[in-house]
Amino acid sequence: MTTTHLPHLQNLRWIAKLFLIISFFDLLFGNILAASDTTTSLCSESDRASLLSFKAGIWKDTTDILSSWTGGDCCGGGWEGVECNPATGRVVALHLQRPDRDSAVYLKGTLSASLGNLQFLEVMVISGMKHIAGPIPASFSRLTRLHQLVLEDNALGGEIPGSLGQLPLLNTLSLSGNRLKGQIPPGIGNLKNLLQLNLAKNSLEGPFPATFENLHSLQYVDISFNLLSGPIPNFVGKYQNLTFMDLSNNQLSGQVPDSLCSLAKLMDISLSHNQLTGRIPDQVGSLKSLTTLSVAANGLTGPIPVSISRLQNLWYLNLSRNGFSDPLPGALAKGQGIPKVISIDLSYNNLSLGTVPEWMGSRGLTDIHLAGCNLGGALPKFKKPDSLTSIDLSDNRFTNGLSSNFFINMSSLQRVKLSNNQLTADISGIAWPEGLSSIDLHSNRLSGYLSKVLTNERSSFLEFLDVSNNQISGILPELGQGLTSLKCLNVGSNKITGHIPGSISNLTHLERLDVSRNQLSGSIPTGVGQLVGLQWLDVSVNSLTGRIPESVLGIANLRHASFRANRLCGPIPQGRPFNIFPVAAYAHNLCLCDRPLPPCKPIK
Repeated sequence: MTTTHLPHLQNLRWIAKLFLIISFFDLLFGNILAASDTTTSLCSESDRASLLSFKAGIWKDTTDILSSWTGGDCCGGGWEGVECNPATGRVVALHLQRPDRDSAVYLKGTLSASLGNLQFLEVMVISGMKHIAGPIPASFSRLTRLHQLVLEDNALGGEIPGSLGQLPLLNTLSLSGNRLKGQIPPGIGNLKNLLQLNLAKNSLEGPFPATFENLHSLQYVDISFNLLSGPIPNFVGKYQNLTFMDLSNNQLSGQVPDSLCSLAKLMDISLSHNQLTGRIPDQVGSLKSLTTLSVAANGLTGPIPVSISRLQNLWYLNLSRNGFSDPLPGALAKGQGIPKVISIDLSYNNLSLGTVPEWMGSRGLTDIHLAGCNLGGALPKFKKPDSLTSIDLSDNRFTNGLSSNFFINMSSLQRVKLSNNQLTADISGIAWPEGLSSIDLHSNRLSGYLSKVLTNERSSFLEFLDVSNNQISGILPELGQGLTSLKCLNVGSNKITGHIPGSISNLTHLERLDVSRNQLSGSIPTGVGQLVGLQWLDVSVNSLTGRIPESVLGIANLRHASFRANRLCGPIPQGRPFNIFPVAAYAHNLCLCDRPLPPCKPIK
């Protein structure tokens, strides 16, 4: 080969190398770009379609959560509440929870069956949305990787799909606070990995499914506020990991099973407001971990078991509204063996205690409720008054002890109920704690004036005041804007004179107003019509004059009203509900007329 050809060959070799280099980089960058496309477009198209189908079934969204569900990638972090596995691009969690308790924030619509296509979903939480209605889709049974299904505080209806029992990995099922009905499906008993079950606040009925015997892993169960009937099954004794059980507010009957007392880890139990009978099992003292026990409002009888003294960790005990009889066990008579109890309620049983047990007044309890326990004499003195938050000694035979300084140093007191005793005191001299939200002193022999109990600086937290059926006199004081928390004001059956102050309109949250059976005069102020939340209004048996003001038609939710036995005259406001209240609500006045009374006579 001649030398004249060498430059040409060298050029060819250089061009070939350049071509190989370009090809290499082209391949390299192509792979990088492909990889880049993969990392920026992770979302599975089928999962995206399922989410958008759910979004289409929500026709009102005041949370603005779903407004973020735009664009092609549901896994890029921009879709609020959606979580994905970054390696697979599949949706693994859906969290849609109302951010606050504002009633104006909600989702309105239904649950789309398409959510059942999210086959890699592990967590579904759609809670607190209030207006998501319709049934729970049966398609959810296809979510075989699901660990948590939380659909609480919505408006879901119909029956619980039995096919939910086909979710083998489910450990949390919460459907509380909906409108579900029918019986609990037996299929739920197939969820052998279930740790938490919450079906509270629905309309579920019937007995416990026999299949619930299989739920050996349960740690938490709440089926309160339903319509369940039948006995508490013996197999609850197999729930050896259970720490929390709430079966309250149902229609359960029969006896408390002995097997329940074998649950060594149980910390909280409520069986209140059912129809249980018989006795509390003597073995109740075996519940070593128990901290709260409530069996209130049942038909339980017999003495309270002595073994209750072995509940060393108990701090809350509610045995009220049953038929328990004397004698009290040493634990309750002398406080022996229950060192941590700070809240106790023995009200309305067949107990005759005579006096408040000494230990209750000296230990520093937060709640002492001994209503209807045949107590008498003077009110007890509390050695640690600053710990008390609630006192109920109503329906007893106390005659004295309500001195002006009885509540002194009760700085934490929120609720006091001393009604239906024989207490004599001047109410205008009592020093009231500032944090009181509820005062019930009705049906005693109290005298004095209301001005001090209704002064703004002491009453800003007050929601409930009932001093009816006493001997209180004087006038109704001006009601300042500091009383806007007040929901119930009952001063009926006293000796109050003067007029109803126009400042009554400041009580903007008032739901019940009763000034009946006093000696009030003057007219009904038009400001009453500004109490738009009022449900009960009673001004009967006074000496009120003039007309019933037309402004009362602004009270749309009024359920009861009585203007009886006054000196009122003129036409009754013609609008619901005033023109459909019974005739008795307007009887014995001077000259009221129009529906429901006879028509007014034309003016000549």
